[in-house]
Amino acid sequence: MTLIAFNKPFGVLSQFTDRSVPPRPTLAGFGLPPDVYAAGRLDADSEGLLLLTDDGPLAHRLSDPRHKQAKTYWVQVEGQPTEEALARLRAGVLLNDGMTLPALAQAIAPPPIWPRDPPVRFRKTVPDAWIELSITEGRNRQVRRMTAAVGLPTLRLIRAGIGAHRVEGLEPGAWQILAG
Repeated sequence: MTLIAFNKPFGVLSQFTDRSVPPRPTLAGFGLPPDVYAAGRLDADSEGLLLLTDDGPLAHRLSDPRHKQAKTYWVQVEGQPTEEALARLRAGVLLNDGMTLPALAQAIAPPPIWPRDPPVRFRKTVPDAWIELSITEGRNRQVRRMTAAVGLPTLRLIRAGIGAHRVEGLEPGAWQILAG
């Protein structure tokens, strides 16, 4: 069994092939070992920790919401998070596909991260801030939809952790074998 932590850069698909014309960057460009695949997904416009494995049951345990594996995100949002907005995230937010489970949510100082290419747009008249959000679900674009629902549109989204596995120490595009 192989388990790999990969810091997925912005703009890279969480798969090894792409049939788009022109093709978009994929995991195939990072020298990963053969026969591993992503345990879950991370949107192309999101960055951070992606776990890969060659073990199907392990991939299922890591990615299936029924196993309640916490996924922690650092989210740069437009605006300043109020205690009311954070309380709504902690209570669960009504989205168009139903109520989310309660999340762990707190305002944080800007995390120790790498520059993004392209950089996040900067507006002098609109402040931005960072929150740390942990969820156990995995709905499509859930974190972005949750922050928007409480009036804090997402500018940058970085998955910092899955369970006990963290992205710290890995530069974008870098990977390391955790078990194998």
